[in-house]
Amino acid sequence: MSLGLEISDLAQSDLARHYSWYLEQAGMEIAERYLGAFYASLLRLAVHPGLGRVRKFRNAELSGIRSFPMEGSYGVHLIFYRADGLVLSVERVMHGARDLPRRLLEREET
Repeated sequence: MSLGLEISDLAQSDLARHYSWYLEQAGMEIAERYLGAFYASLLRLAVHPGLGRVRKFRNAELSGIRSFPMEGSYGVHLIFYRADGLVLSVERVMHGARDLPRRLLEREET
């Protein structure tokens, strides 16, 4: 059984920013592959939400959040999500080398 999908506004903003970067730096084909890798990863998580790593951040707001690397050569980008048995809620999509606890709590991109 596949979970329903919800993508937060922040995650959509993250995706648009990454897509634009790939488009400017590497061209349309690579940018489209990036989106394809994101959606392939989502479909996999919707069927197997337990694949992602449970993150252990100190801040209580981040309790229960999981991360999963995007498919293929985009694995440096992590999908941060929660799953409640019915819906897979994508909260952020960001490079794994960031200050993750701080960045995950930001309400707007800085």
